[in-house]
Amino acid sequence: MRWENTVAIDAPTEVVWQLTTDVEKWPSLTTTMQRVDRVDQGPLRVGSSARIKQPGQSTALWTVDHLDEGRAFSWRTRRMGLSMTGSHLVEPTPSGCRNTLAIEVTGRGARLFGIAFGALLRASLALENAGFKAAAERAGR
Repeated sequence: MRWENTVAIDAPTEVVWQLTTDVEKWPSLTTTMQRVDRVDQGPLRVGSSARIKQPGQSTALWTVDHLDEGRAFSWRTRRMGLSMTGSHLVEPTPSGCRNTLAIEVTGRGARLFGIAFGALLRASLALENAGFKAAAERAGR
């Protein structure tokens, strides 16, 4: 099952990409993140990992499995026997950019998980994207 949220942002893609890859600052952008701690140092790259604590959940280790510098990255974690992939895509537009956040859940029980938590995931993605939009538009001014 997959959920995604896309917003138009009136800021350059470079600004949104910087916010996207500075994962330890995400808790300052959205209430859906309590803590994000990078396991490694340096720029985000394939193999980079972070421990993420979200409200009502135990800490999860997310590891980058795809990176298209300046444009997209995805990372994965395993929880409750499910594989979860979070993806981030920044695309230029004539007036700024479009930011797409998505979460995909696969594995046995994914459908049941989606029924139970789909609305919460949809709302969380919208809240996170609103945080990226507000921060990027402030920084882009």
